Amino acid sequence: MIRGLYTSAIGMAGQMKRLDTASNNIANADTPGFKRDVVITQAFSDVLMRRVRDYELHGINTTNNLGPASLGLTINTIHRDFSAGSLQPTGRPLDLALDTSGFFQVAFIDANGNVTPKYTRGGTFTLTNEGVLVTLSGQPVLSISGNPITLPPGNIGINPQGIITVNDEVVDTLNLVTFEDLTTLRPFGDNLYTTTAESVQLQYAGQLLQGYLETSNVNVVREMVEMISLSRAYEANARMVAMVDQTLGQAVNDIARR
Repeated sequence: MIRGLYTSAIGMAGQMKRLDTASNNIANADTPGFKRDVVITQAFSDVLMRRVRDYELHGINTTNNLGPASLGLTINTIHRDFSAGSLQPTGRPLDLALDTSGFFQVAFIDANGNVTPKYTRGGTFTLTNEGVLVTLSGQPVLSISGNPITLPPGNIGINPQGIITVNDEVVDTLNLVTFEDLTTLRPFGDNLYTTTAESVQLQYAGQLLQGYLETSNVNVVREMVEMISLSRAYEANARMVAMVDQTLGQAVNDIARR
């Protein structure tokens, strides 16, 4: 009976996490360059087996474990789907898109003034009053030398290799990079990514398109259908919790009267 309560509670927690992920995907469906998250689940018995084995390796008695019956699914990891979105023309000179797996490098400045490099697929850029090229959130876009890019007034052109010209004069070059394994990147917020110790940076080998934006790879209809299915699964688990709780209450009351 208690096992059923655990199974339903674990199911509710898993469905809630998947609902949160689907909601975040839908909320960012119109964010240029946004990549959807996918929740990867794993059988709870597999996790339990691994943990029991860990205890055995440390000489801890594991004879009183939960037994062979499954306790449902648990969240294994949240996978970022880096598949490309579609390219849409905008005609704006500071709207940029990358045609293959790659990133723009920007400088993130925290509240203490510390500057760290971050990476983004969102190519909606603008100029400050001082002519500094920045993201819509205000992060300076970095050049191949690692410095913020400052542009003088004039007609801006950016070629497929990221070389920036103003009035046909070369001014700077965007730092376009990619990574050997994209799964080593971690979402940072504001459509930015940060690297980990396992990240191996490579030079971007694709092409840049000026006057285009990459849309998100979120399929809103698919996410909505997924949310409906998850909501029903959550409600079913919630009803099971209520039923088990009611049964336990009746059992306790009957035993107490006897």
